[in-house]
Amino acid sequence: MTNYKTFEELSLSEELLNYIKQKGFKKPTEVQQLAIPKLIENDKDLIVQAQTGTGKTAAFALPIVQLIDQSNSDVQAIVLAPTRELAVQVKDEIDSLCVGSNIRTVTIYGGQAIETQFKALKKGPQIIVGTPGRVIDHLKRKTLNLQNVTHLILDEADEMLNMGFVEDLEVILSKTNPQKRTCMFSATMPKRICELAENYMNTPEIIRVEGQKISTEKIEQQFIKVKSKDKVEALCRYLQFEFNSHCIIFCRTRADVDSLTKELNTRGVYCQGIHGEISQSQREKTLQSFREKHLKALVATDVAARGIDVTDVTHVINFSIPNDPETYVHRIGRTGRAGKKGKALTFVLPSEYRKLMFIQRITKMTIEQTELPEVADLIERKKQRFESELARTEPNDIGDHYYNWAKTLLNQYHPSILSAYLLKQVFGENINPDGYASVRQPEDDPNEKHTRDKFSDKRKKPRLDRDRASKKRPIRRKRRRN
Repeated sequence: MTNYKTFEELSLSEELLNYIKQKGFKKPTEVQQLAIPKLIENDKDLIVQAQTGTGKTAAFALPIVQLIDQSNSDVQAIVLAPTRELAVQVKDEIDSLCVGSNIRTVTIYGGQAIETQFKALKKGPQIIVGTPGRVIDHLKRKTLNLQNVTHLILDEADEMLNMGFVEDLEVILSKTNPQKRTCMFSATMPKRICELAENYMNTPEIIRVEGQKISTEKIEQQFIKVKSKDKVEALCRYLQFEFNSHCIIFCRTRADVDSLTKELNTRGVYCQGIHGEISQSQREKTLQSFREKHLKALVATDVAARGIDVTDVTHVINFSIPNDPETYVHRIGRTGRAGKKGKALTFVLPSEYRKLMFIQRITKMTIEQTELPEVADLIERKKQRFESELARTEPNDIGDHYYNWAKTLLNQYHPSILSAYLLKQVFGENINPDGYASVRQPEDDPNEKHTRDKFSDKRKKPRLDRDRASKKRPIRRKRRRN
C-alpha cells in the first residue's frame, strides 16, 4: 500500500482540501488512500472490496467532484445505491463537497414524486445519485440521458444484487457511454459480483481493504422502540438507570443538539453539546470537561464528533437513528475501546424500523431489541446506589459540622422520622412511582407513523426501493468497448 499520510498527497484540488478540513477529516482512511489517486490519475475500471465504516463514500465522492466539468450540463457521473436512504446520504456527502461550485446534483428514488424529479433533471445536473428502479423509470421516459456519462459508481454492489437488481443494473449499464469508467464498491465478492465485473467492466483493477475492525464482542448493541413524544423521557429514564455511564449521545442536526442538551440539563442530566456552530475554544473546553468526567454526557452531531479521542466512553446512544450503516459503525466505535466493554443503544420510531434492519444487514452486526427499565426497577436502582454510597461514607468525608449536627438532631428526634425526612429532601418524588411519566409501547398507538419528531429525521419512513427489483437472474449481456 502506498502510504499517503495526508489528504494533500492525494492529488486533490485546493477547494476540496478546504472542504475536507471544514468537515473535520484529519487523515485519509486506507480505502481513500488507495482509491482516490487511482480514480483521479488513471482511467481504469476499479473494484473496491471494503467493509462498511471504512470511508468508502468519500473515496469515490472526492474524485468525482474534482473530475466534473462544471461548464458542461450533461450528466457526467451516476452513483447507484440499493436504497433511498443510502442514495440520500451519498448525495448529501457529495453536496457538502460542492459548496461554492457550479456542480448540480440530483437524487432520484422510488417513493418521491416523479414530477419533482422531472423538474430537477431539466436543470442540467452533472451528478445523479439514484436507486436502480427509479433510474430505469427515467430512462424509459427519456427524462434521463446517460450517453455522456464518464463515471458510473455501484455502491453496495453486493446488496443491490441480493435485492434482485441484476436485470436493472444490466439495463442501466447498457444505456451508458461504452467508454465510461465503472467503479464497483462492495463488502463481499460473491460469484454474481465477479460475473457482473467480467461482463461489464474492462480489466478492472481490484483493491481490497480490511478496514478497522470493531470488536463487536466488546459492544453490547441494543435498540428500543419508542414513540416520538416519549423519546426524551425514555432517554432520561435509561440514563438514570445506567447512572455510572459516561456517554456520547448522537443527534442529527445542530438544532437537535441544542434542544436535547437543554432538555437534559433541565431534567438533571449535566451535559453539553458540540456542533459546527460552536467555537473551537468552547469545543475544546467542553471536550476537556467530558474527558475529566465533569460531564455525564456529550451531545453531538456526527461532524462535530470527528476527531474526538476519549477512550473511556461507556455508552453510545443514537438518539437519532443514523441515516446509513457507515455512520452507525463510526458512532458505536466510540465505545468498547482499549479492551473495555461498551454499550450502544439506538432509539427507533416504528417508522424507522426498516432502516435499522438495513443497517443490521449491511454491517452484519446483531442489534437486539430491549425494553426500558420499569419504574419499580429504576426506583430500586436509585435506592441501591444511595445505600452503596452510604456504606462507603466515613465521618471525615462529610465534615464535622454535618456530623455534629446529625448527633444533635438524633437526640431530639426519632431516628426513623429524621431519616425519612432527609430521604424525602434528597429524593423528592424520584422514588414515588406516581411521579414518573408513562412511556407506552409504540404499538399502542396506530397513528405513530404520522407523528413528526422535532429530534429525528423528517423524511418519510424508510422503504427499500424494490419497485423494479427482479428475481435473481443470470447475467447475460456482455459490454464491449470500441
